[in-house]
Amino acid sequence: MIIKSALFVKSAVKPGQFPADMRPDIAFAGRSNVGKSSLINTLVNRKHLVKTSSTPGRTQQINFFVINDAFFLVDLPGYGYARVPEAVRITWKPMVERYISTRKNLRGVVLVLDIRRIPGPEERELAKWLDQSGVGKIFVLTKADKLGVGEKKQRLEEIAAVLHVHPSELTLFSSKTKEGKEALWAAIEKLLMHS
Repeated sequence: MIIKSALFVKSAVKPGQFPADMRPDIAFAGRSNVGKSSLINTLVNRKHLVKTSSTPGRTQQINFFVINDAFFLVDLPGYGYARVPEAVRITWKPMVERYISTRKNLRGVVLVLDIRRIPGPEERELAKWLDQSGVGKIFVLTKADKLGVGEKKQRLEEIAAVLHVHPSELTLFSSKTKEGKEALWAAIEKLLMHS
């Protein structure tokens, strides 16, 4: 995909704050610190569109970015081990679930996983829930440059087994080497075509 424009639109915490127009959404969900912000920046060829941080849990709202004036990429708050106050953390799950279950223009969710970690209950639950909700999903394994070829293949098979999918359904991605960028855009475009 050729990126002509990528702009931050707004942050939201509840449906009344979501952008009102009906352009399709592609959302990105993942555990804190999986490289979600870097992945989005790499996809849209921008270094700082999405703020990256070494501190897990920096994204605490749902952030909307309009791409080519045609669709939204939506950065959902990371879940998991973020060092944030418990009061903040317990609002995230309902916020994300409400977004996924009420957003009519949601075309799919990119589930971002760190290739070096086996998916935990949160990832498996979210994947299952998306299936039950009929929402399209794309699995992306980030930080692929951190492993050697053999290790990568083994990890791909292990993660696929845990998620009950074929290894070909997992896209390897590296923000550093840009591996997987074209494959991911192709998968996203396929979801957008169903809008």
